[in-house]
Amino acid sequence: MSAALKPKHQRLALVLLAVVVLIGAALLAIWGLRGQASYFYVPSDMVADPPETGRAVRLGGMVEVGSIETLPDGVTKAFVVGDGKARVNVRYTGITPDLFVEGSGVVADGRLAADGTFVADTLLAKHDENYMPRELEDMSDAQAKAVVAETQ
Repeated sequence: MSAALKPKHQRLALVLLAVVVLIGAALLAIWGLRGQASYFYVPSDMVADPPETGRAVRLGGMVEVGSIETLPDGVTKAFVVGDGKARVNVRYTGITPDLFVEGSGVVADGRLAADGTFVADTLLAKHDENYMPRELEDMSDAQAKAVVAETQ
């Protein structure tokens, strides 16, 4: 008798090997990305159940009116993000997006500091559905639609 596997058993062995390789690849991918995932919090969630200090998370909410303050270094902004239920103090060093204004929505990537302040690494300002680019503000609706149609 021959020691070689029958074709049926060879296929079974290859399928099992492929399954093991796919599971291994998935586990490696999950292990490699475990530190890259950032959880999204709104202020009320962050106040109720804060993430551990130094963990990368996202904070989203509305910039409270009257809360934006430029610190003495000239590039650091301190402001408050709220959701109607809770408030979180945020500090960001860098150039803020053009749409970053009081009363607007913001998503900040960063970490919670030991003093409870959220230290943002990046800011994403959100606009409402009534957003109008500066270039189209002074145009009539018909003119703006014509410009938009030309760019499509």
